[in-house]
Amino acid sequence: MIRPTGRAVLAFVCGIPLALIVAIYNPGLWVVSFAYGAMVLLAALTDVSLAFPPRLLDLKITVPDHVSIGDRGAVTASIAATRWRRATTFELIADQRGEIEPSTIVAGSLPPGEPLRLALPVIPRRRGQIHVDRVSVRWRGPLGFVEFVREMTVDRVIDVLPNVRGVHGVALQFFSREAIYGIKTERHKGEGAEFEALREYVPGFDSRYIDWKHSARHRKLVCKEFQIERNHPVVMAFDTGYLMLEPIEGIARLDHAINAGLALAWISLQGGDLVGIYGFDAAVRHYLTPIRGISGFARIRRSTAELSYQRQETNFTLGLAELNARLKRRALVILFTDFVDTITAELLIESMQRVANRHVVVFVTQRGSVLQGAVEATPTQFTDVAQSVIAHDFLRERSIVFERLERLGVHCLDVPSRGLPVALINRYLMIKQRGLI
Repeated sequence: MIRPTGRAVLAFVCGIPLALIVAIYNPGLWVVSFAYGAMVLLAALTDVSLAFPPRLLDLKITVPDHVSIGDRGAVTASIAATRWRRATTFELIADQRGEIEPSTIVAGSLPPGEPLRLALPVIPRRRGQIHVDRVSVRWRGPLGFVEFVREMTVDRVIDVLPNVRGVHGVALQFFSREAIYGIKTERHKGEGAEFEALREYVPGFDSRYIDWKHSARHRKLVCKEFQIERNHPVVMAFDTGYLMLEPIEGIARLDHAINAGLALAWISLQGGDLVGIYGFDAAVRHYLTPIRGISGFARIRRSTAELSYQRQETNFTLGLAELNARLKRRALVILFTDFVDTITAELLIESMQRVANRHVVVFVTQRGSVLQGAVEATPTQFTDVAQSVIAHDFLRERSIVFERLERLGVHCLDVPSRGLPVALINRYLMIKQRGLI
């Protein structure tokens, strides 16, 4: 498709007042006005003849099948090398639908005898799907009077999945020896509750683990060694209500929680535990029975991808009661959620108490919200001071809720989103080492 550019239209429009003036001054000079329009048309035709011929354009469009939340994908256009001897600038535009950053225009110059590759970034804001309907490539003639457009119907769908890029990076921090020397089965000795062996006491051992009966029999001090238990169910419960839609660093709270949960799932599966997924808000949305084996990680990832965004208020009473009923044996329950008002917190504490009576519970929230920003911001006017005071009051009430939960035996974890995966894994390992499950 060929169409005039803004430069050509402007040049033609500028001639209209000139033609009117000439026609009023001397009607016999109307030919001059006609000649000006013909000159603009001739310049456009010349621009067409000097531009890159559309028949030489060998274009291939590549669309990724999926992209992870928080990562950057790309719709690429590859233009093959041609015999055209003049460098030409091409622009890439894509018609995209979905929760993504606004599309931009990517430009690049095609050198003589060399190929060109243009990459249009695709930056998703939320999980789901991105629809790429059409991709257009356009270029102009050397005079800038005409523009050529080549449109290609794509009709492709890009799946936006939870981010597992950081899973392996975080896992390497805890399995560095296996990463260097190869994967192997290892029996982790520590402060677990499962008896492993007896060994002779040496200075520095915890005296609480001295076995006095066997020490008397062997006539020397011996200590008990324990190993960390395996085969425990770890259930990650995700609050999918409206509070988890708040963006932190461009990504929703729920997606930060899912990314951290996937990192923990990888570590748990490697350690021999079972991992399950639970999603709820005003109703129970999803439940995956705890599964074992690192081969089940792909299924867990697909399960977290099915956790949709909901704009309803979370019913903690219903959601936690249903989870408590589905778990038949003692488990480690990790709840990713958030709260603001004290009324919701009261219902939350009451429901958490019932779950904590049977299971080990980790209550996970993310620091770095609008309230935290209002407190830490430098005030420039009285309104900022008032907002800071109100936000500080909310955060103080928030800390009171954490204290009440900790008195119930709930492990509270309130950390920034960036440090959530490592902090969550460290808390999990601490619980395992102490044999609390």
